[in-house]
Order: sequence, then structure tokens, then C-alpha cells
Amino acid sequence: MIPVRGQPEPASFNAKVRVKGIAHLTSKGLALNKPLPSGTEVSPYWRESLTDLHVAYEGICAYLGIYFERVGGVSVDHFIAKSVSAADIYEWDNYRLACSTMNSRKRDYNTVLDPFHLAKDLFHLQLSTGHIYPKPGIAARPMRLIEETIETLGLDDAICREIRSRRYQEYLQYQLPADYLKLTSPFIWSEANRQGLL
Repeated sequence: MIPVRGQPEPASFNAKVRVKGIAHLTSKGLALNKPLPSGTEVSPYWRESLTDLHVAYEGICAYLGIYFERVGGVSVDHFIAKSVSAADIYEWDNYRLACSTMNSRKRDYNTVLDPFHLAKDLFHLQLSTGHIYPKPGIAARPMRLIEETIETLGLDDAICREIRSRRYQEYLQYQLPADYLKLTSPFIWSEANRQGLL
């Protein structure tokens, strides 16, 4: 994971998502200042923002730091889970662009660091294998938060390792420009740059 800069809310978001969403919650008698009651279903107006979210964040999954196509399973991750805060369900600033795999793994967990409030270089990569690990030598508490994020999202499983190592090997094998690596795999680019390999 690398820091992600929050992008401005699109001009159409309020009408397409927020206004409809709040009206929907109000019509169901749901309080905005409380968590949703267990088992409550709400209308997924946030899906109206999928294309805007993909464009705003240039198709980069907030958790993997890798580009994925709009047709390949883009999803909205509610960083503050829907079950935790009704007020944030239809809010652009609570949305993180996530591939479907990362979104399904994060679910309602609160043990994941927010890419919007992440310090630089907390997550390191072994580029040849795709292995992700916490920055060595940091204090115990941030170390544990990084480890929990990796564990919750499965960031070091075989699938995640494979895509990272493959992207880096393709960069080397086909002698791709470093700018292309930055565009499609900014986490890998950031680590290769930090390690002096670009």
C-alpha cells in the first residue's frame, strides 16, 4: 500500500448519490447519526459513482496499488463501513476505489489502515517475489497496524504476490519505461524507486 490523495467530489455526485441516498434513509426512518440496525438493506446508489471513482483515481486499487480495468470488477469500498455509520454511506470522501477482491476481504473490518491517511514507505516489497512486509525498525504499535492490514486484506497471499512479481518482471523483461510502471503499478514503482532500481 502507498498513500492515496483524496480526489475532489464530482459535480454530479450530490444529485446522483447523496440526495437520493439521504432521501432513501429518511424514508426508511433511519437516523443518520447512528449505525444501521443489524440486517438493514439500503439502496446501492454509490454504484452510480463507480465510473467517476475509477476515473478520479486513475483505475488504481487503493489497497493493491495496481491498475485494473473498469470492466474487471471495480467496486466502492466504504472505508467507514455501512454498518458503522449511516451518515457516511453516500459520501464521496468515504469511498475508496477497490478491486472486487480487496473490497470483499475488507468487508466491515476496522483493522485496515486508510490509504488516505497513510505515511510514506510503511509497506515494503521484495520485488522479485512480490512479498509485502512492514518497514523494518518502526515502533511496535504502527508495526502491528501494518501487519493487521496485510493480514486482513490478504495482501501477502499467493495471488497478490504473483501479480506484483509478474508486473515487475514484465517491466524488466520488456524494458518498459519507468513511467509506464508508475502509471500501472505505482506501489511497485515506488518500491523500485526507493530501492534505487529504476
